[in-house]
Amino acid sequence: MTGIRIGDLVARKSYDCDILFKVVEVIDHSAKERVFILKGVNLRILADAPETDLVRMTGKDTSSYKKTYNEIISKRISSVMSERKNRSNSRGIKNAFLYRSKNSFGRSGKVLHLDGDKEYLDMCMETYYKLDIKVIGHYVPESEQPSVVGELLREELPDILVLTGHDSLIKGYDDIKDINYYRNSKYFTAAVKEARKFDPSYDDLVIFAGACQSHFEAILGAGANFASSPNRVLIHALDPVFICEKISYSGIDKIVSVEELIASTITGLEGIGGLQTRGKYREGLPKSPYI
Repeated sequence: MTGIRIGDLVARKSYDCDILFKVVEVIDHSAKERVFILKGVNLRILADAPETDLVRMTGKDTSSYKKTYNEIISKRISSVMSERKNRSNSRGIKNAFLYRSKNSFGRSGKVLHLDGDKEYLDMCMETYYKLDIKVIGHYVPESEQPSVVGELLREELPDILVLTGHDSLIKGYDDIKDINYYRNSKYFTAAVKEARKFDPSYDDLVIFAGACQSHFEAILGAGANFASSPNRVLIHALDPVFICEKISYSGIDKIVSVEELIASTITGLEGIGGLQTRGKYREGLPKSPYI
C-alpha cells in the first residue's frame, strides 16, 4: 500500500477493518517501514500501524461507518429529548399548580468540558448545543489539564466537570493495575484531585474523567463521580456528553442511579461506570415577564 497521507481515512486489516481512523502523523524510520499514527473518527482511540496493515477507506466505505454512528447518535438525541419531555410532564403532575399557571422556570446544570482532542471537543460541543446544555469547552492537552483545571473552575463555576481526551494501555504492559502503563490516566487522576481541592463535594461538583481504556479504579479513587473504562474498552467520543445531559436535567431532589446513567451512554457498562449522583436541575418561581 502506497500513497497514504496525513488526513486520509483508513482501517486496519489485522483488526478486520472494525474501526475507522484518520491518519494524524507519519513516522518514517528510514530503512524500516513507515509507521502511521491513527486517531479514531468516532471512538476515543490513538493507535499506530505499519503501512502494510492499512486500507484506505473512501466513498461507500466511509459512508457506511459514518451512517451507522450518525444513526446511533440521532436516535440517542431523539430519545433523550423525548425522555426529558416526559420528565417535565411528570413534574407537572406532581406540581400541577406551577405548571397550570405557566409561571415557573427551570435551571439545568452548567458543564465545563476539557478535552485533549480539538476535533472531539468540537463534536461534543455540537451535541451539547443540540441537547440544550449550558457548556464551556476548552481544548487542553491531557498532560496540562491538572495545572489549569483549578483556575478554570474558579472562573466558570460549573456544576459538572468533564476531563477527557485520549488514553490507552501501553503496548507490552505487565500489570493492568499499574497506572504507569497507561498513556494519560495519571493526568486525568491528577486533574480530578486538583478539582476536588476546589470542591470536595460529590453533589456540588460532579466529575466525569477518562477516555479509552483509562484506569477506571484510579480515576474514581481520585474523586470522580464517573470514569472510564471498567473493562478497558474503547468509549465513544460522545459518552461524556450523555452522562452530563442526564445529570444536568435530573432534579436536585433525585439521586440518579448508576444503571440509569450508564444506560444513557453509547458504550454502556463495559466502558463507563461510577457512583450514585444527585441531579442538577432546579425549578424556580416566578418566571420573569421580561424574558
